[in-house]
Amino acid sequence: MKKDYSEDLREIRDIMQRSSRFISLSGLSGVSTGIIALIGAFLAYQIVFKDTEFLVYNQVHLPYERMVNLLLIASGTLILSIGNAIFFTRIKTQPYQHHGWDVASKRLFINLLIPLVSGGILCLLFLWKGFVGVLPSLTLIFYGLALVNGSKYTFSEIRSLGIIQIILGLLAFAFLRYGLLFWAFGFGLVQILYGLMIQRKYKL
Repeated sequence: MKKDYSEDLREIRDIMQRSSRFISLSGLSGVSTGIIALIGAFLAYQIVFKDTEFLVYNQVHLPYERMVNLLLIASGTLILSIGNAIFFTRIKTQPYQHHGWDVASKRLFINLLIPLVSGGILCLLFLWKGFVGVLPSLTLIFYGLALVNGSKYTFSEIRSLGIIQIILGLLAFAFLRYGLLFWAFGFGLVQILYGLMIQRKYKL
């Protein structure tokens, strides 16, 4: 009798996929990141951008206190988002006794880090020069580029998420006055929807 190797081939394929792709990414981390981003956008509007003309193409003078507040809000949003991603990833991997920090996660991290660090430095330079209005657009674009760059090491849906963020970043630049709204929509609502979709599809 001829042996059916389909089951063995399926197991081998699953093992290869796990070794080459970071599949421990939790959809809940995307949801929590989106919620944190919405809170950050609200605080940025109330504390920094409300009743001001900073969201323009021209160079503006950003008072020292508002610059510090903007950096604190941005740093807090980033730190909390990373912390949530690590937290939900650890929760997902613990039942399977699987270490999240493997070859695939290292590749994903490096491919995400290059565009994010480059974009972060560029945004700081623009902030230092007083071009505050372009910051929402630039952060969306570089975040989208980072997702596209790292998508080959995780779920394929991350690539389309990155493309959406890039498009929103370009729209934020075209309609600069509404840049913070585009930022909140991209980092907040879109992130939440994608997190829910990944959570439902992969049960993560």
